[in-house]
Amino acid sequence: MTTPITINVTNDSTALQHFYFFQQPAQCSTAAQVYSNSLYTAPLLPASSSGAVLSFTPILQPYAGVQQQVQPPQVGQLAGLLTARQPIAVAPPGGTPANDTTTMTVSPSLGLSVPAPSTPGPPAGSFRIIVPTFNSFLVNYNAGLAVQSISGQIILSSFVTAQPTSNFDCQPAAVFYVTTGNYNAGTVIDFANASANAARCDTGPGYTTFNVTYNADGTWKVQSLAVVRTAGGLQVLAGRPG
Repeated sequence: MTTPITINVTNDSTALQHFYFFQQPAQCSTAAQVYSNSLYTAPLLPASSSGAVLSFTPILQPYAGVQQQVQPPQVGQLAGLLTARQPIAVAPPGGTPANDTTTMTVSPSLGLSVPAPSTPGPPAGSFRIIVPTFNSFLVNYNAGLAVQSISGQIILSSFVTAQPTSNFDCQPAAVFYVTTGNYNAGTVIDFANASANAARCDTGPGYTTFNVTYNADGTWKVQSLAVVRTAGGLQVLAGRPG
């Protein structure tokens, strides 16, 4: 999937607000804690005085991503530097082969192989990262789902601390959020707290555009739109009002 998703934010409060965007954490085949990162952040003036709209456009193409940890993951701190990523397919239902498996390397440098089918493969809807042997007392790595924006920037969206000599399966969820706050891209966030008062943008029903309004009372309005074809063959945006 390479469909761009556009989230447009309007600030209807009376003051400048910082907003940041993040994604529903992937489901992982491990008992390890799953962490989330901010994908993008920017300030936005009130619409009444500026007419400004803040837009974020991620692409619905899953990426496998790995990075060396700079420190154990902590909210508000940089998780690491993304040094390897590969666009990857997710396993379809029914066991049909797909390029859904990539192998991580740590020597001579950190990398991911070009995805290929795996037998036996990951569960339907998931991709697999095969993690090699390494000394976790000396170095640790983050591994998980990465997201690319239309500008080309790729950020690790959700991840776990990789376990040596293991297979790690990751099932993406194409749900995005925006809330108030200032977390730079690649910074660890507390997903549970952040999502509790956030605008939710679910692409699952086929929606590709979300017009999000931050109201003066701190609540949200989300208008979800999808591209549909009219009887005359025109493609138009239609959907569910907020």
